Amino acid sequence: MKILVTGSTGQLGFDVMKEGHSRGMDMIGVGSKDLNITDEPSVGKFIADLNPDAIIHCAAYTAVDQAEDDRENCWNVNVEGTNNLVQAARKIQAKFMYISSDYVFNGLGDYPFDESEQPSPVSYYGLTKYEGEKLVQSKLSEWFIVRISWVFGKNGNNFVKTMLKLSENHTMLNVVEDQIGSPTYTVDAARLLLDMIQTNQYGFYHATNEGYCSWADFAREIFRLSGKSVIVKSISSEEYPTRAIRPKNSRLSNQKLRIHGFSPLPSWQIALKQYLNDGTNKE
Repeated sequence: MKILVTGSTGQLGFDVMKEGHSRGMDMIGVGSKDLNITDEPSVGKFIADLNPDAIIHCAAYTAVDQAEDDRENCWNVNVEGTNNLVQAARKIQAKFMYISSDYVFNGLGDYPFDESEQPSPVSYYGLTKYEGEKLVQSKLSEWFIVRISWVFGKNGNNFVKTMLKLSENHTMLNVVEDQIGSPTYTVDAARLLLDMIQTNQYGFYHATNEGYCSWADFAREIFRLSGKSVIVKSISSEEYPTRAIRPKNSRLSNQKLRIHGFSPLPSWQIALKQYLNDGTNKE
C-alpha cells in the first residue's frame, strides 16, 4: 500500500511517516516546500503521477490566533488546499483521511462530544476545518475524518515544550483551568491512523488519548513527571485573553474506535510519561 502523507514535517505527519517506515510501508511525505497544496494544477499532477493508494492529509494552517486576521491564507490552506487534494484523490480513487480538530465544536456543555455531534465552530480556524470536513464528505465515498486535540509530539512546538521552557526561569505559572480537553500524543495517534487506513471502516472518528484534564492539570502533571518545582496557579480564560475564542469544553468521546474494533489510545498521563521518557521534549 502506497501512502501519501501531507504535512509530513509537522508534529503528526512526522510521526505518521516514522511509524509507517518502522512497519516497512511505502510512505511518501510532503511538506509545504515539496508541494503547495493551494496550487490545484500542481496537486493534480503530483498525485496523478504518484498514484497513491491512500492519502493522509495532516497539512493545515494551525496558527489559531493568527488565523483571525490572516483569513485568506488560512482558508486557502485548510479549505482550498483540502479541496485540491480531494479532487485529485477522487480521480485516482484513493482512500482519503482528513485530520480535523476539536475546534469544529462550540465548546459548550460539560459532556464529551461524540462523533455524530453537529459542528458549530467559534473561531475562524475551526470554521475552516469544518469546511474541510464538509468537502471530504460531499466529494468522496471512501473517507476517514479523524478529529484530534491538544496535540504534542517530537517535531514541533507544543504545550509540553512551552511549559518545560518556562520552568527554566519561573517557579510559578498562571495556567487556564476552565478549558477541559484530551491531549493527543502523536506517536499514539500515528499508530492508530495507519491501522485505520488499511481498513474499510470509513467515517468519523475521535482519536485522542483517554481521559480529560484542564490545561492547568496538564501543566501540573508535566512538572510532576519531569521533577520541576513549579507552582501552577489556576486562572480563567477571561484572565488569559486570546485573539481567537478557545472552546472551554474540548472533551471528545472516542466511542467509535471501540465500536469498529480499534484499540483506544493509552491515557494521556501514560502518553505524557512516555513522551518525557523518550526525551522528545528536548529536540
